[in-house]
Amino acid sequence: MENEPLLTPVSEIADRISHLKCHMEKNGVDAVFLTHKPDIYYFSGTAQDAYLYVPVDNDPLLFVKRYLPRARCETGIARVESIASVTRIPDRIKEIYTTVVRTIGLAFDVVPVRDFQFFQSLFSPAVFTDVTPLITGCRMIKSEWEISRMVDAAMVSKDTFAFICENLVPEESEIAFCGRIEAFARSIGHSGKLLVRHYRAEGFAHHLLSGCSGGLGGALDSPVSGAGTCSAYPFGAGYKLIRENEPVLMDLGTMVNGYHMDETRMLVMGKMPSQAEQAGLAAIDILHYVKDLMVPGTTVDQVFTAAMDRAQKLGLGSSFLGLPDLKSRFIGHGIGLELVEDPILARGHHTELAPGMVFAVEPKCIFKDRFAAGIESVIHITDKGPRFLSLTENRIFTV
Repeated sequence: MENEPLLTPVSEIADRISHLKCHMEKNGVDAVFLTHKPDIYYFSGTAQDAYLYVPVDNDPLLFVKRYLPRARCETGIARVESIASVTRIPDRIKEIYTTVVRTIGLAFDVVPVRDFQFFQSLFSPAVFTDVTPLITGCRMIKSEWEISRMVDAAMVSKDTFAFICENLVPEESEIAFCGRIEAFARSIGHSGKLLVRHYRAEGFAHHLLSGCSGGLGGALDSPVSGAGTCSAYPFGAGYKLIRENEPVLMDLGTMVNGYHMDETRMLVMGKMPSQAEQAGLAAIDILHYVKDLMVPGTTVDQVFTAAMDRAQKLGLGSSFLGLPDLKSRFIGHGIGLELVEDPILARGHHTELAPGMVFAVEPKCIFKDRFAAGIESVIHITDKGPRFLSLTENRIFTV
């Protein structure tokens, strides 16, 4: 059968459930009720319409609304129950386990208030507690199987950048070229969708900024924003025509088999302006400088501070990470089943890097109303030190 889904191994699911239960025991949580699809997929292997209940002292239960046959084929959870309504879940749990838990964990960062109140009434008298840190704590450490999936995404990203280099032409609009890029990327495995966790965030795959559109500040929580196509979508590619001899910043998001890759490269048709080239090369310098520091035990605050210090030394202080009055507060972010994951490489955060963490590191600059410069590559922390997971060369491309 063509295009058979790549299933998560049962052993992967078992390990993830085991790690979650360890966190639950340490934090006095009797059970966790997962409602957010990426979390359900991570701990069960299926993204069908379902809910996952994980008691600390019993086997997990996957409650499926639709579609049960596909969920059974995809999941690594042994006990799968069909439900017509979520209202049946508490009673079914009592029928199966004959116990009433006192504390149930929810991911408060993604559960809407109305849903929280609804779940609270369903599971009363149990008390709900926030288990977001427990869930993200499991997800931030990638297994070798997950790393191999991210390498698959890195290959699609590399091939897409090759397509960009071969097909970039003058006088085509940013948004039209992004349409051609997306069509190609989808044809080789990109899902066409990027997942983001925060309800106010946006995930879009092809963030192209040419010339002066790269010099616009905006609402996007990033050093660079772009013009967008309208005031309702004021970031990313717009209708500006791409021209020769101007810097082009291409921020490419890719998702393959559920896992993301997030990379940025500078390109030019003809000759790159001197200041843009210097800024681009400085960003590459910062990327490599920061990578060498990203060993297990280093804190994310130390990584951020090192990047800022290096940028200052290279003369990028005023333009680095955004306009002077609109600075981004991070130099990179975790990445995996969602485009942005914990930990965030930000000032004041003291999480220590550990083997299995994966980061998209993005030293970028903005020169007001003129252009944007920078790079973004994905780095994997291992017990032997950091390594690039990105397969696209860390350089400026002349096409």
